[in-house]
Amino acid sequence: MNTVTINLSLQAAQLAEIDAAARREARSRSELLREAARSYVLRQRQWDDVFAVGDQCARQHRLTEKDIAREIAQHRATKRRRP
Repeated sequence: MNTVTINLSLQAAQLAEIDAAARREARSRSELLREAARSYVLRQRQWDDVFAVGDQCARQHRLTEKDIAREIAQHRATKRRRP
């Protein structure tokens, strides 16, 4: 696999935390940051999927943002009333 070197600006304290985490896990800084990037991209993709399903359900049931906000408020009110 071809790799590309990038420049990345971090605060010194943040870099120290990254280096400490890499040492704890016996990994290189690059390895740790690659894994972090992979995890971030995967998580964003999963959230995109969740929101796509929500949008599809909203369209299918002809729900507006106001309808959804009302449902959430009702659910939270019900939850607060429980002992």
